[in-house]
Amino acid sequence: MVVARVILKPKREESLLRFHPWIFSGAIAQLEGSPAEGDVVAVHSSKGEPLAYGHYQVGSIRIRILSFGESPINNDFWHNRFSNAYSLRRQLGLTDSDQTTAYRLVHGEGDFLPGLVVDIYGDTAVIQAHSAGMYRSKDIIVQSLQQLYGSRLKAIYDKSAATVPFKAGLNAQDGYLFGKGSETTVSEYGKLFSIDWEEGQKTGFFLDQRENRKLLELYSKDAKALNTFCYTGGFSVYALSGGAKQVDSVDSSKKAIELTDTNVRLNFGDTERHRSFAVDTFDFLRENTYTYDIIVLDPPAFAKHQSALRNALQAYKRLNIAALAGLNRGGLLFTFSCSQAVNREAFQNAVFSAAAISKRNVRIIHRLGQPADHPVSIYHPEGDYLKGLVLQVE
Repeated sequence: MVVARVILKPKREESLLRFHPWIFSGAIAQLEGSPAEGDVVAVHSSKGEPLAYGHYQVGSIRIRILSFGESPINNDFWHNRFSNAYSLRRQLGLTDSDQTTAYRLVHGEGDFLPGLVVDIYGDTAVIQAHSAGMYRSKDIIVQSLQQLYGSRLKAIYDKSAATVPFKAGLNAQDGYLFGKGSETTVSEYGKLFSIDWEEGQKTGFFLDQRENRKLLELYSKDAKALNTFCYTGGFSVYALSGGAKQVDSVDSSKKAIELTDTNVRLNFGDTERHRSFAVDTFDFLRENTYTYDIIVLDPPAFAKHQSALRNALQAYKRLNIAALAGLNRGGLLFTFSCSQAVNREAFQNAVFSAAAISKRNVRIIHRLGQPADHPVSIYHPEGDYLKGLVLQVE
């Protein structure tokens, strides 16, 4: 395999020696060859020492590292990476479970495949490429998935059109790479959810909140709960399963509310314990006259880039102030940030400011994050994107 070579500036290999999977444009001294976006390139130190192979791309992050050292990127590389990812999920009890049939198989840098997400929904795999290199590697990704799952895998759907770099000129279109599928029902800890990976957000479901939804279930007995930014109603279903006497679901999207109502009916039929509202969460919290024993705040990413950080932290503060005002004495607030640009300390400080402004006694009873099928490479702390707190309010 003949690949272009990237020569780093002196002393700029230090992050690679610490196994960080990104090389920024400012670290590059010389490019030997003319790689297209998504090509595999070899990375060398300023002294010519071979350091790594990775996908070349245009932008601030110039190379996403696939393999450190001199190991080539061939079919064995891909199959080994997928096999290792599968082994972890098997250890977690996810690959052969009747109770939970939806999980993340590949989580980007956390599985040493930067730029790639693969989610499993029953007998369908949904892949999402976040780099040109991963998008151009679809054939070997399909082969690796088929080798892993054999006849258990009926379809592979590519949902990369909205996630690949638009300047790469890939003309990406969503569609099936193998087999055929349709909207299906999966199980999560025995709860049923209708998944629409073709039209839904992300790959169809927010798998990263699985364990946090289960925790909510434990606190929901006889509670009146509010689930904001509810999307498919995951937290609502768990609250109802835990014995909540009333659950209100709020989302600005009418389609999301329809999905929530569908999932509630799947598990509980037509129940008077659930109400849904297709309104903006900020408006609902400001205008409603209800108070709750539990409120869930799981907003979309307020800050996708560092440039939006300040405004995002203000939004988190305003949102938590409004929620704290709507909690009964002794109530619980499940509050989250999925913004990678917002670290744990900044998020907690925003929530702390909200608590101080509310002038209520507040204590942290849980610090939450993403589940084990969304692993974080110890060399890539940026992958620790999901942050959550459970607060008890007096």
